[in-house]
Amino acid sequence: MKKIRAAVVGYGNIGKYALQALEAAEDFEVAGIVRRKGAEDKPAELKDYTVVKSIRELHDVDVAILATPTRQVEAYALECLAAGINTVDSFDIHTQIVDLRRVLGEAARRAGRVSVISAGWDPGSDSIVRALMQAIAPKGVTYTNFGPGRSMGHSVAVRAIPGVRDALSVTIPLGTGIHRRMVYVELEPGADFPTVAAAVKADPYFVNDETHVMQVDDVDALNDVGHGVNLVRKGVSGATHNQLFEFNMKINNPALTGQVLVCVARAAVKMQPGAYTMIEIPVINMLPGDREENIRHLV
Repeated sequence: MKKIRAAVVGYGNIGKYALQALEAAEDFEVAGIVRRKGAEDKPAELKDYTVVKSIRELHDVDVAILATPTRQVEAYALECLAAGINTVDSFDIHTQIVDLRRVLGEAARRAGRVSVISAGWDPGSDSIVRALMQAIAPKGVTYTNFGPGRSMGHSVAVRAIPGVRDALSVTIPLGTGIHRRMVYVELEPGADFPTVAAAVKADPYFVNDETHVMQVDDVDALNDVGHGVNLVRKGVSGATHNQLFEFNMKINNPALTGQVLVCVARAAVKMQPGAYTMIEIPVINMLPGDREENIRHLV
């Protein structure tokens, strides 16, 4: 069986874990790693891989796993699609997902390729759980409670603010889908803390939540990649009330994101051209192995 050739674009936390997931998957092979520095200062763990600065320097790539900051996803996805390469990403600004799907859907159909967006754990695998809960209790309310734990997207957004050397954003669940953001910032010399704090609170990642910004000397001393989620739906099945469903997960955040990206990359090569979110993809397409064996084992 021909293996799926995947490139990892971006080699931060998610990129490293995506590579580990690819190495563990028997139906994939690594086509190469794309990073800003290219092969310069090549990490020892990449010695056996082709490392480049641009996806166009790689050959025979079936799918690009975009392990980039969310706000860079669109540009990288458009570049890959134009080069005839399927893409998957973990774009995580919930309010902008539909707009991104439209843009990348048009580009994907034009190229005859597939783009799967927002394929992390939330949005992503949690989205599938929410969809199933709503399907089996159509009337009702679902609460998504994150944490406590480090939010990668929120932390990256803070690091992009001028004057910030490093940052950690921790999500604290307050219940019924309400959250508090605890943001710890390590500043560059001469940076003005009140200005940085105001910029954090005005960012779309934080503007809708209670946000506390604190200056610290060393963010790394606080850093922990653990996270989690509690999903609860109380609703009605048919005419029967008080149906209550709950889903809990405690995770290493970037490791799970990297694994989800790989299983969705597997599904991407089986789809018709266009852009998709995870709730639009048959779950069985994300699994390796024989389809009938998976049905026999899981159904």
